[in-house]
Amino acid sequence: MTANGGDGPSIAIVGGGIGGLALATCLLRQGRRVRIYEQASAFARVGTGIQMGPNAMKVLTGLGLRERLEPVAYSPPHFGNREWDSGVDTFSLPIGVDAEARYGAPYYMLHRGDLHQALQEAVPAEVVQLRSRLTRIEPDGERVRLRFEDGTSADADFVVGADGVHSVVREQVFTTDDATYTGRMAYRAVFPTDLVRGEKPGPATKWWGIDRHIVIYYVSAGREVYFTTSVPEDGSAVESWSAMGRMEDLLRTFEGFHPEVQRVLEACPTVHKWAIYDRGALSSWNDGHIVLLGDACHPMTPYMAQGAATALEDAVVLSRCLAEFGLDDPDVTFGAYEQARKPRTTRIQESSRANTWLRNATDPSWVYSYDAWQAPLPVRREMSGLTDPTIR
Repeated sequence: MTANGGDGPSIAIVGGGIGGLALATCLLRQGRRVRIYEQASAFARVGTGIQMGPNAMKVLTGLGLRERLEPVAYSPPHFGNREWDSGVDTFSLPIGVDAEARYGAPYYMLHRGDLHQALQEAVPAEVVQLRSRLTRIEPDGERVRLRFEDGTSADADFVVGADGVHSVVREQVFTTDDATYTGRMAYRAVFPTDLVRGEKPGPATKWWGIDRHIVIYYVSAGREVYFTTSVPEDGSAVESWSAMGRMEDLLRTFEGFHPEVQRVLEACPTVHKWAIYDRGALSSWNDGHIVLLGDACHPMTPYMAQGAATALEDAVVLSRCLAEFGLDDPDVTFGAYEQARKPRTTRIQESSRANTWLRNATDPSWVYSYDAWQAPLPVRREMSGLTDPTIR
């Protein structure tokens, strides 16, 4: 794999997160000229857990990362859904050896930093330009100029906005609705499993309360435990990964929950809080030589654990559209990508918003059986444009 590919059009990826790194890996394999512009000064091990269902693991396996991730992954035998106080199991989804047999890939639970590091290692360091906070994007005919906070700029033939929920590319190029605070807060923490006194929590459980829930599972091959919540909280709030919460507030919020939940919360040393915002689907993901990926085009509430998974899927399908249709007519290529992906991501957005996923008996095959490497692409009947919506 070469760092910058061949002599074809240059592709700038704004954002070095999970989706951006996966896309770069795919495009470099095609021999394309790729550069990632990332605002961070360095990549860090951000302290959250992340679920990689079989649909996501198919992407990561295709990128050659499964063996890299196995030593740091936790693969629970099942995912339980239990009543907040009694602990009665409302639905238990087998996801151990059953996941691979049923859906074609395992179900891994990971520390987000471990996943990001594995993706980062797959991309040559010279492809990633750090300290590049985008402030302005300027389409100019057949080229696009990117302007950064430090006064520097870069030109590219095509730009992929993979810059997340607060996407600068999306806000400057596309028509969007304002984000709406849902009135709910996610408290999150990762800490050593050994801090939990007494009986350890079950392998992976979502505890359903009347108006709140908490999800608890292991990461780092079981060495750490992670939890995330959704609780009502009045007033406006900042949508930030780094904002800190107060443990006394969290403990009070979950008073009366099952003793297993109490043991985990009492062991937690510190907690972060993240306001949950909702955004409507965009009418279009592409404009000329600019296209969006992941949270930049379909941000979703976290209740199905599919945000990063769908970004990985996007990366594969977009790269396949580039290989199939080329870049002579970006309306065709990016239009094919959008047609292939938008129905699925919109359905997941709407399902996640309802926050009922897996609470009771559910067949999750439509989510987990999806294979981005094999999913049908639209048929182009005329080389001048994508005029037929038929999926093959």
